[in-house]
Amino acid sequence: MSDIKPFRAYRPRPDLVQQVACPPYDVLSSEEARRMAAGNPVSFLHVNKPEIDLDPAIDLHDDRVYLKGAENLRRFIAEEVLIREAAPAFYVYQQIMGEHRQAGIVAGASVEEYETDLIRKHEFTRRDKEDDRTRHTDELNANAGPVFLTYRPLPEIDALVDEVRLEPALYDFTADDGIRHTVWAVIDPATIAGIAAAFARIPCCYVADGHHRSASAARVGRRRREENPHHTGREVYNYFLAVFFPADQLQIMDYNRVVKDLNGREPAAFLDAVRETFEVVAAADGPPVRPAAPNDFGMFLGNRWYRLTARPGTFPADDPVRRLDVSILQENLIGPVLGIQDPRTDKRIDFVGGIRGLGELERRVREGWAVAFALHPTTIEQLLSVADAGRVMPPKSTWFEPKLRSGILVRSLAED
Repeated sequence: MSDIKPFRAYRPRPDLVQQVACPPYDVLSSEEARRMAAGNPVSFLHVNKPEIDLDPAIDLHDDRVYLKGAENLRRFIAEEVLIREAAPAFYVYQQIMGEHRQAGIVAGASVEEYETDLIRKHEFTRRDKEDDRTRHTDELNANAGPVFLTYRPLPEIDALVDEVRLEPALYDFTADDGIRHTVWAVIDPATIAGIAAAFARIPCCYVADGHHRSASAARVGRRRREENPHHTGREVYNYFLAVFFPADQLQIMDYNRVVKDLNGREPAAFLDAVRETFEVVAAADGPPVRPAAPNDFGMFLGNRWYRLTARPGTFPADDPVRRLDVSILQENLIGPVLGIQDPRTDKRIDFVGGIRGLGELERRVREGWAVAFALHPTTIEQLLSVADAGRVMPPKSTWFEPKLRSGILVRSLAED
């Protein structure tokens, strides 16, 4: 079952929501966040990237950074930039990006289900990033950014969400990037009970995006449980802020690669090495080569696009991880040919989210990178299969769009 809980959100005054809402903390550098928040004292970036209000020379993990985030959250509440919901509620959060639309339930997700793998993962986390968000959550005493969860669709939940969307919305705004965000509060007790009962029929959920946020939230919950001799399981810290989207509504974009050099090879010798495991066809002059199907890749080299197709037998088709395109490219080309064995740490490789377009790959190569690879997007079924098998994907396997905005709904960890 999936145990979800309504909560009393802190949320922006309706006239301020567009100024408060901001991208997730981990898609912006500190400098990008400073520029975005410049002249906007109510941007939630002051809470989830509080270093923007301090001397840039201060270390990002300095105590003053976390204390500043907590101070800014208290200020937002005191000045009624954020107001408190009168009673516990679920929320419906809809995003529209071009022709794509997705609508999910915002709720408290169970720490216990995260720990027992009823909320399944598909990525490793880095301890330093976990430590950062754990400290941030502890100091704020709140979940500042939602975790992006998914589940196999259930028509009953779809119907309940559709009913909620017939009601007047709390918020409806279009952000600077053109993505429309609409939020409804679910305050009717019967509807709340119906949503909770429907989720109880879902056998498991999956972390789509936000592995570090979910891991750190679970650490906070576990620590507070251990420190509480009167723990009952009903405390606020037993849950964390999440948005639950049905898997059939999600949009995964390509996550592409650029590499600094050809590992000592000239372009002709590099192409010969690639041909050992891929069929290579030079593309005619024209638009970038966008992979049309799994096992198909685009490659930009020497101001020219090539189409690569993995040769049969070069990957195990029955392995849920090694049959992924990111694995095929890593194990047959990036590792053995380009000499990059650990893409997590090797500075010769970089990753470009598909939202930037294939023109970004061309630009990077023309500015000095040696070669770029365009990949077919990982599918949601591939992600679920990997998580169900208890496995993890290679780094940078999925790029979800649209991103959830932070600051629209904040979940306090203080007991009411």
